[in-house]
Amino acid sequence: MSDNKPLDLICLGRAAVDLYGEQIGSRLEDMTSFAKYLGGSSGNIAYGAARMGLKSAMLTRVGDEHMGRFVREELDRAGVDTSHVVTDKNRLTGLVILGIKDRETFPLIFYRRDCADMAIESSDFSPEFIASSQALLITGTHFSTEQTHATSKTAMEYAKAAGTKIILDIDYRPVLWGLTSLGDGETRFVSNESVTQHLQTILPDLDLIVGTEEEIHIAGGSTDTIQALKSIRALTHATIVLKLGAQGCTVLEETIPDSMKAFEVHSGVKVEVLNVLGAGDAFLSGFLRGWLRGESHARSCAYANACGALVVSRHGCAPAIPSAEELDDYLSRATEIKHPDTDSRLNYLHRVTTQRPNVDWNDLCILAFDHRKQLFDMAREEGADPERIKYLKQLLVKATEQGSSLIGESQVGVLIDDTYGQDALNDVTGRGWWIGRPVEQPSSRAIEFEGGRSIAAKLQDWPKEHIVKCLIFYHPEDEISLRLTQERRVIKLYQACCMTGHEFLLELIPPKDMPTSDDIYINAMKRFYNLGVFPDWWKLPPQTPTGWQRITDLIHQRAPHCRGVVMLGLDAPAEELQKGFADSAGFDICKGFAVGRTIFSEPSRQWLRGSINDQQFIKAIVNNYLTLVSYWKARNNAG
Repeated sequence: MSDNKPLDLICLGRAAVDLYGEQIGSRLEDMTSFAKYLGGSSGNIAYGAARMGLKSAMLTRVGDEHMGRFVREELDRAGVDTSHVVTDKNRLTGLVILGIKDRETFPLIFYRRDCADMAIESSDFSPEFIASSQALLITGTHFSTEQTHATSKTAMEYAKAAGTKIILDIDYRPVLWGLTSLGDGETRFVSNESVTQHLQTILPDLDLIVGTEEEIHIAGGSTDTIQALKSIRALTHATIVLKLGAQGCTVLEETIPDSMKAFEVHSGVKVEVLNVLGAGDAFLSGFLRGWLRGESHARSCAYANACGALVVSRHGCAPAIPSAEELDDYLSRATEIKHPDTDSRLNYLHRVTTQRPNVDWNDLCILAFDHRKQLFDMAREEGADPERIKYLKQLLVKATEQGSSLIGESQVGVLIDDTYGQDALNDVTGRGWWIGRPVEQPSSRAIEFEGGRSIAAKLQDWPKEHIVKCLIFYHPEDEISLRLTQERRVIKLYQACCMTGHEFLLELIPPKDMPTSDDIYINAMKRFYNLGVFPDWWKLPPQTPTGWQRITDLIHQRAPHCRGVVMLGLDAPAEELQKGFADSAGFDICKGFAVGRTIFSEPSRQWLRGSINDQQFIKAIVNNYLTLVSYWKARNNAG
């Protein structure tokens, strides 16, 4: 393959939304809730190829609506080039509703009549764009209508002229060729001479063909696999990758043998099957990782089979595809892992390399006002109705807005509760800010969660961008039963975050009646790592330079994917925090501060007693916030 092209792969075809039923074993009729994922075979492959480290681009259309924006944003988050994802103002994004009944039954319904991606036109791309990629991949559905066939053929002509390899993922869905009833999306094969003849017109121009046995049958015009392959070979010199399900796959370069017994089968590792939907897209993403980089067929097939194995053990298509790091870890241990869905290391790698937002948080100036008890007590002391706290928190959002416009390249963040701050949370959600949200009952020790112990159910209702923050008053030398109770509850919370996909921040504060030292924090962190709890974030009080070095070394050794540490304030004077900021200079593991009462305590008292109005309150908060930001920036300059 050429090294002179900026893209590895352009995927032309379906990009849609999958609505996956969450009740495993249920009929689709009886599903009561659905998970929303990126879907469409071409979209899945572009997404999977990006996870494999390839430079992929998507060539398609989406609707000018929420689902279209979701598809574009999901592709963006994975690193896919979306410059040629065209917004169609006259059509809706395609949808698929699907479920998992058992290992053999996967009911699905395509909602694709006149959908956006089937309206793609040749004017949506240029010869230069196609020439910018090593390879062009088109899926079979985009040869099923007169318009998509003409558009795909134009793209192929541009590719041939530019020396861009052409790949066909046969992706045969009889319903999308009009061969079954509209509700029968599950049927994978219907013999049809017209479809065969149509597909065979494009075979001579291909460099790589990928399909299951059924898909080879439709392309070759025979239900005898060897005969179908020979018919295909008579029309093309393309490399043929035949997927053989649980057996693995084979790669056919030249003459087709007379028997399948002569195939060199590249076997995968057998796993427990949950969901076969999307496994083929993952398979091809893995295969292309090797093929486009000139690796051997054996290695390319190893990637492919492993990707497929991981996806069949998980819920969903695109989100189940592994990252390159995760895939390599799996391949290094595959014979030991019979159930990838329950392997803790693999699940951790999947979580931290694919599920978290692709944002580099490294200069965070977080205004923390998730306080509940402190503000309630303050309102009582000032003779104010505690209900006013809700409006106060909305004013704090306005102050954060004003402050954020004055902090330069630093990143804005907030910590807000849902007891008094639900309206404030609603105001900030969707802005791209760092948003933390507490789950602990204030001052509880042993830790208790708000809303009871069914914490996973509570988190299920939270927006994905909200980071789960838990403050625990913890000391490694706590009385044993108290310590074990606290640890069990933190483990439960961490597992709930893994289940719902939320990032997890663990805030550690030693009890006031127990001695403190650098050792407390490092030992507590080690203890939670030993318990299998790997927070995405830590929130800690200011540390000595020695303490920061030890924390840095620990995180790099035990949890290199940890986002980092944010520094808390504990209502300390701003000048004291200035020293704490300075002590962290040069330690990149400290990503910023998350301070509240130092900033808002006195202005809040004044506002609650009526001494200052809304605008004066906002101005005081902004001034205090900017003072801390200036101290943080001085720390950065010193570092």
